[in-house]
Amino acid sequence: MTQSRIFLLCSILAFAPSTGWSQASLVIQRGPLAGFTYHQAPQLWTDLREGDELILMLERKNAHDSQAVRVTWRDQTIGYLPRNLNGAIARALDSGIRLNAHILHLREHPDPRRRIEIEIRVLLDSANRSP
Repeated sequence: MTQSRIFLLCSILAFAPSTGWSQASLVIQRGPLAGFTYHQAPQLWTDLREGDELILMLERKNAHDSQAVRVTWRDQTIGYLPRNLNGAIARALDSGIRLNAHILHLREHPDPRRRIEIEIRVLLDSANRSP
């Protein structure tokens, strides 16, 4: 997502009416989970379900990527957003925009990078910003 798209998203959030849109959301990203084999995902694989809520956490002090976005499920790190897809999400989190994420697809696949696909949404609500 480019900076102009982030600006458009922020504009939508700033001017969205507080009534009628409170349950509406906008999908802003769908993509794979990186680092499947390096974190807790293999041990949790049989417990994960499509639709499960995920928490996104910005890791500005990550030694490998200053825009790293950690993905957790029930307080367990299951991976990260891929580096080539994390910039816009990192900026949105850094700006205080609350994002919802969940497991979109689970697949038995020999390539671990294709086993978990996640979806990230933003609520179209004028009160979206974190306190």
